[in-house]
Amino acid sequence: MTALLLARAQFAFTVSFHFLFPAFSIGLASFLMVLEGLWLVTRRGVYANLYRYWLKIFAVVFAMGVVSGLVMSYQFGTNWAVFSDKAGPVIGPLMAYEVLTAFFLEAGFLGVMLFGINRVGPRLHFVATCAVALGTFVSAFWIIAVNSWMQTPVGYEIAANGQFQPGPSWARIIFNPSFPYRLVHTVIAAYLTTAFAVGGVGAWHLIRDQGNQGARTMFSMAMWMAALVAPVQILVGDAHGLNTLEHQPAKVMAMEGHFQSHAHGAPLILFGIPDSAHQRMGFPIEIPQASSLILKHRLDAPLPGLDTVPLADQPPVGIVFWAFRIMVGLGLAMAGLGLVSLILRARSALFTCRPLHRLAVAMGPAGFVAVLSGWVVTEVGRQPYTVYGLLRTAHSASPLDAPAVATSLAAFAVVYFAVFGAGIWYLLALMRKPPAAGETGLDGMPIRAAGITPAPAVIEGPHHG
Repeated sequence: MTALLLARAQFAFTVSFHFLFPAFSIGLASFLMVLEGLWLVTRRGVYANLYRYWLKIFAVVFAMGVVSGLVMSYQFGTNWAVFSDKAGPVIGPLMAYEVLTAFFLEAGFLGVMLFGINRVGPRLHFVATCAVALGTFVSAFWIIAVNSWMQTPVGYEIAANGQFQPGPSWARIIFNPSFPYRLVHTVIAAYLTTAFAVGGVGAWHLIRDQGNQGARTMFSMAMWMAALVAPVQILVGDAHGLNTLEHQPAKVMAMEGHFQSHAHGAPLILFGIPDSAHQRMGFPIEIPQASSLILKHRLDAPLPGLDTVPLADQPPVGIVFWAFRIMVGLGLAMAGLGLVSLILRARSALFTCRPLHRLAVAMGPAGFVAVLSGWVVTEVGRQPYTVYGLLRTAHSASPLDAPAVATSLAAFAVVYFAVFGAGIWYLLALMRKPPAAGETGLDGMPIRAAGITPAPAVIEGPHHG
């Protein structure tokens, strides 16, 4: 266990914990914005009840995301000082922009969301919710810009001391070749992660009480999201894969498991056992020429394999190969669940089909697993580089001894499992409680006490899906 391997393991451990919370908060902030907007339009108490229900969960998720994110900067300074020194002039300002624009926006208006329901008007409170939702998106914008530049670096100049210096155009750095694909793919993944978490919670309560109006509404909204957005994500992922093939072909070779080049059409390997030591795929289950059809849109299109890439420049094939299949498999399962929900909705069985509810509960964590798998494909597939093709990971680490890194890794593991384990347990405890019933406003007071008559349902009702 070298210091380099331990430093990589430490960063992988901490960023995996961290990434779960932004992936949830990005989608949850937009969900809260939709709920409050529907409340303002319809004055139906179910939307206000759901807003208050998910606002508590959002506050905990946001706080855990902030705390876990602080560790990232710590590791840049300790374990990856050489990377920070060389790439800092490019990535440092981008991360500073994220703090100045997104974090201040989120943190400031989050206070209004949490504590201003009884202190500001409903429209101003809705503006605060919209600002927080916008802030989560802006935060994703800057972080994806940083990561995309590391994947497809452009717009830089290398100084005499080896540092990457920004060129004349920051726009070229920010809007690098892979940035649009990564941003759209990541944000949609966050929305789907939230949709399946919300749908799982709604299904959990429907199993216990089919008449719970809050559970019916959140489950209906989540299934609409799954049915409409999951197929879009599949198309976006395909476009992202074609972009990766253009700029990071070795990563796609690892994703596809192509150790050998194929001059007359490459097969789509569904499953197999990658053997990097012998540069072959063991026991492959494959569809002839299907990979060429997907990647080149021609059955007989030639595709190069890892035999064209020096062994020292190849990513770890086994990890990338299987993480990619987990991500794709879960994406197809999400789209399938959305399709089933459409069929049952048309048959007025969306709220009465117990097998669907149990399946939705089981799929509740699917989004989190899928985004982690996608992140593994992205980051491990970039190896052996931190800045793709320019700065190797082995040349990016700080000159530390292995025991020092191992000690901090062990400390992080103990603290993370204790603190975030308790936080996740508390989140699950909040989700186990059913949403409140009754016609109440955002402040929890009865609507009719203020002389407001709720409008008819616009999302779903007790007699239809």
